[in-house]
Amino acid sequence: MHIAEQNKLFETNMIEPLHTPTRARLRIWLAIGYAMFIIYASLSPFFGWREQGMDFFELLQVPLRLTYTGFDAAINFLSYLPFGLLVGLALRAWFGALASVIMSLLLGMWLSASMEYLQMYLPTRISSNMDMLSNSAGMLIGALLSVALIFWPWLLTRLTYWRSGLFKHGKEMDFGLALLMLWMFGQINPSLPMLGNVFISEVASQPFVTLPSEPFNTWESVAVTLNLLMLGTLLLTLLRVSRNLLTALLVVLSMVALVKFITAALLLRSWALLLWINSEAVFGMLLGMLMLLVLLSLSRAAAVYTGAVIALSYFCIVNFVFDDNAPAAAMSVYHWHYGHLLNYNGLAETIFLIYPLLLLFHLWRMR
Repeated sequence: MHIAEQNKLFETNMIEPLHTPTRARLRIWLAIGYAMFIIYASLSPFFGWREQGMDFFELLQVPLRLTYTGFDAAINFLSYLPFGLLVGLALRAWFGALASVIMSLLLGMWLSASMEYLQMYLPTRISSNMDMLSNSAGMLIGALLSVALIFWPWLLTRLTYWRSGLFKHGKEMDFGLALLMLWMFGQINPSLPMLGNVFISEVASQPFVTLPSEPFNTWESVAVTLNLLMLGTLLLTLLRVSRNLLTALLVVLSMVALVKFITAALLLRSWALLLWINSEAVFGMLLGMLMLLVLLSLSRAAAVYTGAVIALSYFCIVNFVFDDNAPAAAMSVYHWHYGHLLNYNGLAETIFLIYPLLLLFHLWRMR
């Protein structure tokens, strides 16, 4: 009994520091990033703004059954649930459980109402009071989950030990971890080759049809190699022990490949299930792994400056070498035809355009 009481006291002491402003930095970065995802998905494609003669308060009074579709309601609910969880966890550093839930719900309702209001000026988007209701419900459930985590001390304790033993601490590290999650989020798109940024656009009318062979794209392999090196440089700045770099890299790539495969199985046509594994990606990853061994032999300072050169090179190749690669180019490989997929592809493209710049900012702080 005495040992059980000691363990309970230990878990309580471990949980308390998690609800402090210092511990909340990473959650704040993630909540801000997720809010930007919501804004992008809600207002994309950001052109064609004009007055359409609609009144927002009249929109709120429209019977729900006129604007309701089960698919849209589920998507909106699931889209705001993680946001509610992140905001709730961040607010717990300064407020109690009830206050954090209420403030999270109000923030989610304000963001949702703002997006629906702005969508009235976009001819390609449809404003709906049902969307606001679904978004608010997802936000509320996410905030309640953030409060419920306090009753799972074993999970919080293990997560704290895992992060403390593997990664460094500090404001720069929190931003770097958020940047790592941003990279992983962009990579799970199954219409992008592994570590690539060129959308798959092969067209086939029947399953199991043999696609025409295309010449090997050297620039795409170079981009894959540089992308892998950028990821390696980022992990090198985050890890406590440099020799864990290759292991951490393999874990991250395995997680991305697994989620990519599951996403492809859900969204892509049967013949396109493994198109994200192509010869350019495989060759680029093998070359990148060899070059990472050279990066490991450098000092931390030299590795940071080398990573900056790599990020600049990747940014130049993506913007000035590759042809215009619109998100719509990949729509032929999907067996779903909802407009959300085009926003999904556009978001992935945007991530890979800004990621090198965010990595440069992180490396400048780490210099």
